[in-house]
Amino acid sequence: MNYLAHAFLSFDQEQVLVGNFIGDFVKGNSLDSYPEGIQVGVFLHRRIDAYTDSHPLVKAGQSYLKPHFGRYSTVITDIFFDYYLANNWSKYSAEPLEKFIDRTYRTMHKYRELLPERFMGMFHYMSKQNWLLQYAKIEGMQSSLTGLSKRTRFDSKMEQAHLYLLEFEAEFEVIFLAFFEDLISFAKRKLKEIELEYGCH
Repeated sequence: MNYLAHAFLSFDQEQVLVGNFIGDFVKGNSLDSYPEGIQVGVFLHRRIDAYTDSHPLVKAGQSYLKPHFGRYSTVITDIFFDYYLANNWSKYSAEPLEKFIDRTYRTMHKYRELLPERFMGMFHYMSKQNWLLQYAKIEGMQSSLTGLSKRTRFDSKMEQAHLYLLEFEAEFEVIFLAFFEDLISFAKRKLKEIELEYGCH
């Protein structure tokens, strides 16, 4: 999943949010240097990603993309799902999306001294350009996917992926809505398991 989904699936726990947000930037033994709550968030991030990658509904969505984008279809669906989460936000939260996003940025800034330098370099642009809110727009999708395309080693063609979102928008929305209900239940259950395992709460 992408950043907006990981933030939402932290269920309003500050340190879990931080860990969930930086999960891709924490490697090996460096995890031990973080407070327990952030460690829980990193572990939750990894469980969410593994569950997403193996889910049959997600694979069904990727089937629209694989003929053109190959292995990059997994990255593209993650970003597409943030588009649908942003546009269906009121189904999942009573808090306005803009307020949730502002709170997320403030939380990350609060813990900035603890966070990986590589993450903070990216986060500077994320917060300045408000990527999380931009995910709600096709133009934001295009910008995000084009930025990723420029950073790939091979010709990913991801700068064209927003056209598939337009072409299959209804199909992807059906997939997202069904899948995200499963993911919410999984993430809540997994968070409790991880907290028990690591002696939190």
